[in-house]
Amino acid sequence: MDIKQLKFLIALDQTRHFGQAAALCHITQPTLSMRLRNLEDELDLVLVTRGQRFEGFTEAGERILAWARTLLAAYDGLQAEAASCRGQLVGSLRLGLVPLSSFNPMQVLKPLSQRYPELQFQLSSLSSEQIIDGLSRNQLDLGICYLDQVNTTYFEVLELATTTMGLLHDVRHFQFEDGELKWDKLNDLPLGLLSKGMHYRQSVDLSFRSRGLDPLPVLESDSTFQLIQAIGEGMCCAIMPLNCGLETLSEHLRITPIAGASIHSPIGLLQRRTEPRSALAEKCFAEARTILAGESPAE
Repeated sequence: MDIKQLKFLIALDQTRHFGQAAALCHITQPTLSMRLRNLEDELDLVLVTRGQRFEGFTEAGERILAWARTLLAAYDGLQAEAASCRGQLVGSLRLGLVPLSSFNPMQVLKPLSQRYPELQFQLSSLSSEQIIDGLSRNQLDLGICYLDQVNTTYFEVLELATTTMGLLHDVRHFQFEDGELKWDKLNDLPLGLLSKGMHYRQSVDLSFRSRGLDPLPVLESDSTFQLIQAIGEGMCCAIMPLNCGLETLSEHLRITPIAGASIHSPIGLLQRRTEPRSALAEKCFAEARTILAGESPAE
């Protein structure tokens, strides 16, 4: 057994497709299949249910997969720890982020990247629940999510911001004279909203309902990019977080604050408390704390 076989197994779990897993690992599909069968032979277990295509993992496969994640996290931690002992910060930081909040992650990632040019970042747009689960399973190193469901027994938390909201619009299609908009004025506008079930959308719906309002969105999507496209075409406006930088994507975009519009739960940066956690995650969490406090990073 070697570390690559475990990486192949995890890649298969990520893609649920033999060909895509092979491409992700930069090998051929026959090589991937052969190495996984070698792993099964060595463990004397069937890990993968095979038909004409990937059909899932066996019960044993799911249990081995959990150990593979833990072993890979420990392996990555060992590599990061060795680099840290050499005074370096190298590797890939796996960061999960909620898609919308009043916190621009680049204010942390840019200083980290400038200070540690060998550091790489894997960013995943996820729900708060998925981020908590990913941290628990060692699939993520750090997470930025809403804190209302976070148990601080298991996670270290650095509170970042309270999310306030405004109306993002394209000035070629919509103009608002007021410096601050009221919720009742939004009710009759063509709105684009995130899909139902997403934390941010739930807060927006609650804000409308608490005022006896029930808008009918012209467009719903789980993609912020698609909402921005629709705004640019004049199809709609969208309720977006203030201070997240979306209005800087185009000279035509503006965001007008909405009166009394905020999400009750603050945003925070999370790191799991229990081992295994990598030196890379610990160092980046500490550096983020220093950056956000406006201090000079520690050597």
